[in-house]
Amino acid sequence: MNGSETSSSFRLAYVPGVTPTKWVRIWNERLPGVPLDLVQVPAAGAAGVLRDGGADAGFLRLPTDRTDLSAIPLYTETTVVVVPRDHLVTAVEEVSAGELDEETVLHPLDDTLEWERPPGRPAFERPATTADAIELVAAGVGLLVVPQSLARLHHRRDLTYRPVTDTPRSRVALSWREDRTTDLVEDLIGIVRGRTVNSTRGRRPAAEEAGPGGREKRDKEKPRRPDGGGARRKSVGGGQSGRDVRRGSGGLRGSGGAGGGRRGRPRRRS
Repeated sequence: MNGSETSSSFRLAYVPGVTPTKWVRIWNERLPGVPLDLVQVPAAGAAGVLRDGGADAGFLRLPTDRTDLSAIPLYTETTVVVVPRDHLVTAVEEVSAGELDEETVLHPLDDTLEWERPPGRPAFERPATTADAIELVAAGVGLLVVPQSLARLHHRRDLTYRPVTDTPRSRVALSWREDRTTDLVEDLIGIVRGRTVNSTRGRRPAAEEAGPGGREKRDKEKPRRPDGGGARRKSVGGGQSGRDVRRGSGGLRGSGGAGGGRRGRPRRRS
C-alpha cells in the first residue's frame, strides 16, 4: 500500500534493549505534525504485533519469520555473559563459550539468541523471562548469556558482564508489513539510514517523480546559459551557411557549408 495517507500518529514498536531515542528526535524535527507513539513489545511477539496492525513499523531482533514482513538490518550486537561481580570471569576481558562448560547457564524462555546448543550446563528449570534470569544470577544460581543491550537494560550494581566469543549474535532490524509500505514508513526508513532531509532518495523513486511527461517537466526546469544555449551543440550563425564549432585533434576548426571552408586562423591586420 503506497501513497500519501493522512495519519494522526505513527505507531513504532520496539523490543527490550533497543533505544530509539535518536531516531525519535529526528522524526520529531522533520515531522512535527505527526506524533510518534512508542510501543514496547516482547521480543518474541514483535513480528505478530506488526502483522496484526498493532504498530506501523518496529525495531525487532533477527532472525524472525519474514514471510510477509520487510526488514532492514541496522546493527549487530555483542553477546555477553552476565555474572556476579566477584565471579572468576571478571578477571579477564572476554571468554569463549567453551570456558563456560562447567558453569550453570540460564536459558530463559524469551531468549533472543538462536542457539544450536546453549553453552554451559542447563539449569534445572528455564526462567520465564530475561528479567527473572537476572534475579537468579544475582542470587548465585547461574550465569546468563544475552545481547549486550539486555545486560545494560537489566543493570544491577552487584552484577557485571564480559563479551563471549563463539556464540550467536543478535541483529536489530527495522521491520514493517510489506503491504503497508506507506509514505510515513518511507520517511522512517530515510531517518534510520541516515539520509538528510534534502536527500533525493525519499518517499518516491525518481521514475515515480517523473511520471507522464516528467522528463519534459525536468527539461523546462533546467537552468539556461545567459546566451540562451542549452546542453546540445549549437550552430554559430544559424542556417545551412552557419559553421559548426567542433573540437578535433587540431583544436577549434570551422567548417563552412557545402564548399568546405578554411581553417579558422585569425587574419593579420595590415
